Amino acid sequence: MIVALRNLEAGEVIEFEGQSFMILEPVEAKHKFYTEDILKGGAVTMYGVLVGKVTMDVKRGGLMTTVNLHHAADPYAYRGVQYKWTPPDVSKWKDRTFMGYHRSDGRVGTANYWLFIPTVFCENRNLDVIREALHNELGYAVTEKYKAFTRGLVEEYRHGGQVTSDKGQGMREGGQVTSDEGQGMREGGQVTSDKGQGMREEGQVTRDKGQGMRVFKNVDGVKFLNHQGGCGGTRQDSAILENLLAAYADHPNVGGITILSLGCQHLQLDAFVETIRKRNSSFDKPILTFEQQAGRTEEELIQAAIRETFKGLIEVNKQERKPATLDKLTVGVKCGGSDGFSGISANPAVGYFSDLLVAIQGKILLAEFPELCGAEQELIDRSTSQATAEKFISLMDAYSAQAESVGSGFHMNPSPGNIRDGLITDAIKSAGACKKGGTSPVVDVLDYTEPATKPGLSLVCTPGNDVEATTGKAASGATLILFTTGLGTPTGNPVCPTIKLATNSKLARRMADIIDIDCGPIVEGDKTIEEMGEEILEYCIRAASGEVIPKAVQLNQDDFIPWKRGVSL
Repeated sequence: MIVALRNLEAGEVIEFEGQSFMILEPVEAKHKFYTEDILKGGAVTMYGVLVGKVTMDVKRGGLMTTVNLHHAADPYAYRGVQYKWTPPDVSKWKDRTFMGYHRSDGRVGTANYWLFIPTVFCENRNLDVIREALHNELGYAVTEKYKAFTRGLVEEYRHGGQVTSDKGQGMREGGQVTSDEGQGMREGGQVTSDKGQGMREEGQVTRDKGQGMRVFKNVDGVKFLNHQGGCGGTRQDSAILENLLAAYADHPNVGGITILSLGCQHLQLDAFVETIRKRNSSFDKPILTFEQQAGRTEEELIQAAIRETFKGLIEVNKQERKPATLDKLTVGVKCGGSDGFSGISANPAVGYFSDLLVAIQGKILLAEFPELCGAEQELIDRSTSQATAEKFISLMDAYSAQAESVGSGFHMNPSPGNIRDGLITDAIKSAGACKKGGTSPVVDVLDYTEPATKPGLSLVCTPGNDVEATTGKAASGATLILFTTGLGTPTGNPVCPTIKLATNSKLARRMADIIDIDCGPIVEGDKTIEEMGEEILEYCIRAASGEVIPKAVQLNQDDFIPWKRGVSL
């Protein structure tokens, strides 16, 4: 098969690698046409692996569709292959560093966040109230321009009884609100009372990409892990959630934690704190705990949480970025809203970046197990040990069987948007998705929430679902996430800066507010995969240093969805 880089008309003759192909019917860009006649039941391969079987006779130059091709993938098994890998030349990065936050256990964060964690969904509303108060007052809010816009609409309605303008009257100076709305900036350096009348400024404030006046220059944000668990469901659900939340508390991008508990829930506060310390015996970050049923009114709880967190922020703000070698980077690689260009532009470019980072002794996390369907044998053959390969096989088999037991399966993974833009079967999607991991050996396989400890490429068991996957990568220790997309996906992560890469320049221009890197020049022939991979590495160094703020971070796209280990594709 061949991927069309532009719309092809019926009757058009395409020259490719010394062969001519007559196009039999219109082929839209990103879609594929057959390169040979295939009889019904015949196999179709892409990137060297089986990706489907035709359901009818197809002709050379004919359009590939869901009607004439169904998903198929080869069986897989451990074969004891001795994989040989030649690392790329990384001499130019040998002495490079990034500016990160050094933790006492030797890990280095790319950001410094204060994290709020509820042990149960009952505390979500309290978190929402605290979020609004802290984000607005500490300079982390990103909604002021929309509030101003809405105020303008309200004013227009009050004065005229209707809205006649497309822009409202609230957007001032290009959408930026320039006043402090009479709130003022107080000076100090410490909290002087229990009534919220204390420190507003420590003598210096910074502006962060339109997010307003930041009070704490070395605190990149205050983040909140709202969730729907902690009670009800099964005790197993609570245990999985407990491990996930503990992983986030222990994350190298987190400088301090505030925990809100109701009191009667399955996920008990003391047990949760103990789980955090069991995960990391060197854990020494400040933990503030508040239990609502321990005799506090809601107002007292919220005020106490805000006051004590503010004090904690003063201390965490004393931490500063310092040079760190590039082997301290842990990068998760993810694709979402994929299209027919994903496997030929952004994903292989990220794959080359992955090989560069592995050669530098950094860590790469490749997840989305439903989107490795069809690529299993290659990954098994690249495993550095039989135990690693067999753990991957076991997790894949169990996951697939669980999906099939409820009448689903990995073959049902591609979304309507994927199919509409050229990803006809799950194996086609997987063959392209797998390219994000590059070509290096697989050094480890991690179950959900297990931490990455080995330099090199690790496979992490997560769903393909965008947010469930990024949530799982961060739990395993990703300090940056590279997220490729062909259709545009407005997602991020609370504690792990997420960098968006477009597979095509049209998307990069249309959704410039969420895209950080345009990989379209690969499709257009202006850059090679290797050149783009090197550019991605340079961007990651800058992002890890806080020199550039990814769009998802600027927009507070703090998506967090725990996986209950049920069927999710």
